[in-house]
Amino acid sequence: MCGFTGWIDWTDDLTKHAATLERMTETLSNRGPDASGTWISPNCALGHRRLSVIDPANGAQPMVRVSGDDTFVIVYNGELYNAPELKRELEGRGRSFTTTCDTEVLLVAYMEWGPSCVEKFNGIFAFAIWDTLEQKLFLARDRLGVKPLFIAKQLGRFIFGSEPKSLLAHPSVKPEVGPEGLAEIFILGPARTPGHGVYRDISELLPGQCATVTRSGVSITHYWRLESRPHTEDVEATAHTVGELLKDTVERQLVSDVPLCTLLSGGLDSSALTTLAVRYYEQTGQGAVHTFSVDYVDNDKHFKAHDFQPNADAPWIDRMNTYLGTVHHPVHFDTPELVKALREAMLARDLPGMADVDASLLLFCREIKKEATVAISGEAADEIFGGYPWFHREESLNSNTFPWSLASGMRADLLSQDVAAWIRPLEYIADRYSEAIGEVPRLKGEDETAARMRVMSYLNITRFMPTLLDRKDRMSMAVGLEVRVPYCDHRLVDYVFNIPWEIKTAGDREKGILRRSLEGVLPHDVLYRKKSPYPKTHNPNYLDAVRTQVLDLIHEGTSPLLPLINVKRIREIAESESASTNLPWFGQLMSGPQLFAYLLQTDMWLREYKVSVR
Repeated sequence: MCGFTGWIDWTDDLTKHAATLERMTETLSNRGPDASGTWISPNCALGHRRLSVIDPANGAQPMVRVSGDDTFVIVYNGELYNAPELKRELEGRGRSFTTTCDTEVLLVAYMEWGPSCVEKFNGIFAFAIWDTLEQKLFLARDRLGVKPLFIAKQLGRFIFGSEPKSLLAHPSVKPEVGPEGLAEIFILGPARTPGHGVYRDISELLPGQCATVTRSGVSITHYWRLESRPHTEDVEATAHTVGELLKDTVERQLVSDVPLCTLLSGGLDSSALTTLAVRYYEQTGQGAVHTFSVDYVDNDKHFKAHDFQPNADAPWIDRMNTYLGTVHHPVHFDTPELVKALREAMLARDLPGMADVDASLLLFCREIKKEATVAISGEAADEIFGGYPWFHREESLNSNTFPWSLASGMRADLLSQDVAAWIRPLEYIADRYSEAIGEVPRLKGEDETAARMRVMSYLNITRFMPTLLDRKDRMSMAVGLEVRVPYCDHRLVDYVFNIPWEIKTAGDREKGILRRSLEGVLPHDVLYRKKSPYPKTHNPNYLDAVRTQVLDLIHEGTSPLLPLINVKRIREIAESESASTNLPWFGQLMSGPQLFAYLLQTDMWLREYKVSVR
């Protein structure tokens, strides 16, 4: 994994701006701690930071290939899991290679097939390729949006990068936020609208999109979308297909020239991936699999079960490690570390995010990085297979809004009157929901229940899942750790999206078809354990710390946050007994303590990025 940036300018000689390119590239040093490189020509500038995973000695970027009178230059972030097959196919078509890295495979694939090459890729990726002869830039992002790619379109200029910070390092991109950006921050929160960069001049290439930049303009198209098709297999055949797809996906993603591990919570999703990894390592003689888990000091003393976290992970992690014989590394954090890391997590996102969940994930990834460079993680299984409680609640299914946004009225009450009048928060979220519903690929002949569940699946895959993928990419890459997410294999997602709900919930259980596919792979008690998400701290010391800091901000009266929020209401919440409870102030994404942490991150963001709100 890596980070890249650059820009196209048809009105200036970019060779005079090498220092700007160096600054933009350096902002991504955490994503690529192993090497740095730039390439510059009169109209195109490319910068890259590298995290070496495959062929560390020969995969330097920007990578240049010459073909006749033409020269192609690539900057790339990601992994191609079908690189060996593509390489053999390209060699059969007369192409040659000088490295064993997938960067060269991707570049040569573009030279051979042009923009249609993306349809052949299985992987997670974002990349940009400059064709010097045709004076054309081609960019693409993977189908599910695992890897980020931000863009800024200006008159005669096109700027891009793996993170907003690289674009903001260009003198023409300002940290300005308008009403839509504020609505994204305060109403949608971390679950921002895909494609929306929050900053006024920054947007994001959507998952499954590619772009072509020439002197005549910018053309953006979809090369992949979710499609609805009839499902013809019965339960047993479906379970078999799911199992085979998952096995193939995991084995492809275990390829690495550097140390690799899995993240293990003891839940269904991570236990399945770890078990498949252990089996593959045994078959290929690669030794023991290393696993990592995260928890918080004294969490066992303060844990209280609820629908989204019905039980603690620790006993189940021990169960799986004993069952598999992995080399396990438990990681624990205390409240002071978590509070301190809020700022670093905000810097990793370039925005306020998921508060302590972001902060703890960043700290967790930093510990993992001491032992491994690549990790396998279980993100996206709940969105794809229908695991969340809101898939199974009538009030969520019939709410006419995003199921994670049921508390949007509460969120609107936290805004100042002026800001609320300016951004019209409830109208904004209604518009975003209407847009999402309008995209759903309907299937002719589906009954009302099936159609409703297809909508819920689509919303989760295209609107909620990007939140978790963005979190995992930014927190892991902030410390130079590559995280791979097998459940996001596009073949698996495409197949499962079209499984009828009664088969998805086989055995009358959430994610029933995934459980059925893993029978004989996992112990029965783990296989049918209730879902438990990424753990949060339950220590009241964390609430005390973040609540006190918010009250201090209010008391000091100088924070740029204060004109944007309903100070009286925030103070009332902070001083009330209910502040210590698990109230959904930001829907299912944030509890009371997380609200205060989110406000602190927003204050830090406004100050450190010198954000102009207008």
